[in-house]
This record gives sequence, structure tokens and C-alpha cells, in this order.
Amino acid sequence: MTTDAAVNRLRWANLNTLLGAFWLMAALLFLFYLVPNHIDEAPMIDNPMQSPRWLPSVAGWLIAALSLALIAEGCLRPPAAPAATESERAPAWRWLLMLAGLGAYWLLFEPLGATLAGILGTLLLFAAHPVRKPWLYLLAIALPWLVSLLFVHVLNVPLPSGTLWD
Repeated sequence: MTTDAAVNRLRWANLNTLLGAFWLMAALLFLFYLVPNHIDEAPMIDNPMQSPRWLPSVAGWLIAALSLALIAEGCLRPPAAPAATESERAPAWRWLLMLAGLGAYWLLFEPLGATLAGILGTLLLFAAHPVRKPWLYLLAIALPWLVSLLFVHVLNVPLPSGTLWD
């Protein structure tokens, strides 16, 4: 067997396909075990969208669909494996900024409120990556604000407004 034949035979065995299969299994476990067995359904609801199971089910099916797309992409267009040299690796400050973004969102969610913690976390993530166009930083402000408005006014999910402002 030549090396080309071996490569074509194991074309599906790549990171995208394996991660897609993992997330598909996780989504199916979530959809068919966790949601039905651990989220109680109200006995009488006027609209199925009012059910506490509706939003987790939508999220689970979305993850299942995206994982199927990842599996298909991994099988049809496997990623090339570039050899990463030490100079091509991300610098340590980039990792620290990403961890700071996670920490800012996680630790400051209650004190600053959902919107400001989301803006701060997103700005730190944008700064960690090579986002060079200034107008893209407006997205770091607009997206958390829009998501907060969606949760509060459309989905009727209360989000913290911040304890520092009280």
C-alpha cells in the first residue's frame, strides 16, 4: 500500500471529524437523556415556547447540526497538518489575555452586570487576537448589549444589572 492510499484511507481520521463526533455524542446525550429526565415540564402551558425544555432543546439540536457539519467538513475537506514551529506559536501574552477575558466575564458578571462584563470580556478576547480594524471593536460593544437585550426583553430572562451600581 502506498502512502497516498494510506492517507486516503484515513482521510476521515482528523481533528474536525473526531471533535464533531464528540460534540454529536454530547448533544445526543443532552437531548435524549438530560433534558427529558432533569428539566421538569409544567403540566399546562399555552405555548410550547414557554416550556423550560424549549430553549435547551433548541440549543441541543443546534449543537447536533453544527457537529454534523463539522464531521462532514472533516470527511470532505480534511485540514492540512502544518508543522508548527516555535516562532509560529501564539505568544504567552495572548493566552493570558484570553484567560483574563474569561476571568473578567466569570468574576465580574454579578458586580458589573451582564452587559458590561460581556463587553469587557469580548474586548479582551479581541485584543488577544490580531483584530486590527477599529470598527470591529464596535462589535465587542454591540454584541453583548444586543444579547442582553434579547435575554431581558424577548426571552424574559432576568440578567444582573450590577451590584456596583446599587
